[in-house]
Amino acid sequence: MTRRHHGQRLRALLALVVLAGSLAIALTVPIRLGLDLRGGTQIVLETRSTPTTEADRAATDRTLEVLRGRIDALGVAEPTLVRSGDRRIIVELPGVQDPEQAAEVLGRTAQLTMHSVLGPADPSSPQGETAGGERVLPDESGQRLRLEAAGLTGQDVEGADARFDPQSGTGWHVTVDFSDSGQDRWTALTAEAACHPAGDPQRRVAIVLDDKVISSPQVDPSVACGAGIPGSSTQITGSFSDTEARELALLISGGALPVPVETIEQRTVGATLGDAAISAAAWAAVIGTALTALFIIVVYRLLGLLATVALACYGLISYAALAALGATLTLPGLAGFVLAIGMAVDANVLVFERAREEHAARRRPSPRSALTAGFRGAFSAIADSNVTTLIAAGLLFALASGPVRGFGVTLGIGVLASMVSALVITRLLAEFAVGRGPVRRRPRISGIADLGWVRRWLTRRDPFLMRRPRRWLAVSAAALVLAGSGVLVRGLDFGIEFTGGRLIEYRTSSPVDPDRARAALADAGLDRAVVQASGDGAVTVRAEDLSDADAATVERTVARLGGATEQVRDEMIGPSLGEELRRNALIALGLALGAQLLYLSVRFRWMFAVGAVGALAHDVVVLLGVFAWLGKPIDGLFLAALLTVVGYSVNDSVVLFDRIRELLGRDRATSPARLTNRAILQTLPRTVNTGMGAAIILGALAVLADDALTDFALALLIGLAVGTYSSVFTASPLTIVLHPEGPRKAPAPTRDGERRKVPSGRA
Repeated sequence: MTRRHHGQRLRALLALVVLAGSLAIALTVPIRLGLDLRGGTQIVLETRSTPTTEADRAATDRTLEVLRGRIDALGVAEPTLVRSGDRRIIVELPGVQDPEQAAEVLGRTAQLTMHSVLGPADPSSPQGETAGGERVLPDESGQRLRLEAAGLTGQDVEGADARFDPQSGTGWHVTVDFSDSGQDRWTALTAEAACHPAGDPQRRVAIVLDDKVISSPQVDPSVACGAGIPGSSTQITGSFSDTEARELALLISGGALPVPVETIEQRTVGATLGDAAISAAAWAAVIGTALTALFIIVVYRLLGLLATVALACYGLISYAALAALGATLTLPGLAGFVLAIGMAVDANVLVFERAREEHAARRRPSPRSALTAGFRGAFSAIADSNVTTLIAAGLLFALASGPVRGFGVTLGIGVLASMVSALVITRLLAEFAVGRGPVRRRPRISGIADLGWVRRWLTRRDPFLMRRPRRWLAVSAAALVLAGSGVLVRGLDFGIEFTGGRLIEYRTSSPVDPDRARAALADAGLDRAVVQASGDGAVTVRAEDLSDADAATVERTVARLGGATEQVRDEMIGPSLGEELRRNALIALGLALGAQLLYLSVRFRWMFAVGAVGALAHDVVVLLGVFAWLGKPIDGLFLAALLTVVGYSVNDSVVLFDRIRELLGRDRATSPARLTNRAILQTLPRTVNTGMGAAIILGALAVLADDALTDFALALLIGLAVGTYSSVFTASPLTIVLHPEGPRKAPAPTRDGERRKVPSGRA
């Protein structure tokens, strides 16, 4: 009793601290919204050299990727970068506090070089490169120096970091890390400088950024001539403020721009979704969440009510975490929260259904003891499903960029918050409630003493679903063939984020309401056009496959809404999800799936891991095939939905496999097919109730939200249905068939309480 009370007090203290801190952050720190929800700053950059060859255009594309790296280093999440025409790059940044500073950082070429100093230059010497290859530049004090040709360039640098060292007196400085070739060149450069006496200008090494000497330190007198300074890094010191040091480290780490650029335009732009779409989505989310909460309360009564309170706490914790980290919330990020909310609901449902099992079996006669056993029995399933999701979220954040990285951030935050909600707050409230006198006297009030309609039906019927597992695999294979034929026959209709398209900008005599423009263009057959208004009164329309006839329709529509209309720009634009971003996203997703496969192999068995990944692949192909047959667009919102479906699929499979593993640890005589069937029936109430809760909120989005979000909700609904099916009828039969002893004999458990295989081969 004392130990239990001690645990309750610890959970209460932890919950109080977390909720108080989250509330304080939520009230004081505003959250940043992305370009799709609020808009931001648009910066148009133009290269100074006109591309004339494919190599030049490739250099412009590389410039875009360098800019993306700089923006990531600035801490700006969810930017949009597209190439417009041959020379321009459009950069859109959400929630930037200092747009002018951002434009200055983006526009710098950042050519880093390091030189031997040949001595002072004649004051009358012109600044710049001489005929002999030398360079004349002023140092930090203004004295002109003659510099030898570069000994190191930015190609020899792996990275840079701003640091503060109060003890050495250097204050803020930048540490530069060299590559292997850079280490050798740095040693040779300092070895040559060390051959000159201390105090001689030629004993200095000049560090130059964009034709400006930012530091020219003397080589320490202890360094012998010809020896040089070995090592993989050096420091750039100077009178740097923290902002200057961080900016310098950012520029060095991001690398030099292949071609110089200049800022030709900077302005504020509105949200890409529009107020009507955002308002409709918000109402749909509120109504869907309320209906989901009502469903949980109807099914689980008092415990359902307490779980709803815990989910509200989950929302507060997640919001505060996003605000504290300075993350940018976008629609793909919200998709991550949809998955995390589903997992938070799922964790509660797992516990409550396990408690119902314990109470029905009379192993735990009181609601309180059944609830405690439910938390203990469901913990491994909750932990495994959340760990696999966190593995994916971490790798997506570390390796991907753009909306995929944003999805990883919000998914990771949501999963951690959901674990606190389910395992700490729900448990604290539930244990307190079921211990009260009225609940002990009327246990059905708690929701634990009732079997639920799904379990009652299963108790009467007891179906043997896994009697012929290969038949279920044949059904799944047929679904794959049908879906795959849709991809082959109809093809995938990639949106403007993947393909690029056409951008037309107009200036009108009166402001144009973007929502009215979107509606009018949709009525004219251009329902996939992206409309944005800017602070200077301009309106831009972006769409893929925009013909001249379509452009004329757009101009007539804008003129009808805004009066006299002047076309300012008409250019072809590149994809915002460029080749490198797509490649990094695929690498991150592949590594995430590989890491999950490895984790499941360690925690379960290799055939379970293969079954989970097989079900996941089935879900992805089916979802792509359905969208191909329906002619729906494959855009950024679909990408977010697809990642969410992947998470749901793995989570469902892990919950089922955890129950199979538990049964294997207790039963050596039953065949794998029978054990798997028993696990399916025992977890089916959880599967149905969790799926219903998620389907309610997604159905509200599909019915009530704007057209921009209908396809997003449709993809999630399809993925939810297919994922629920595949975890039972694809992953489970696959593990049975793959087991070395076949469907007829029981697998020999080895981990987590399972026993080793019997040498004689007996089950």
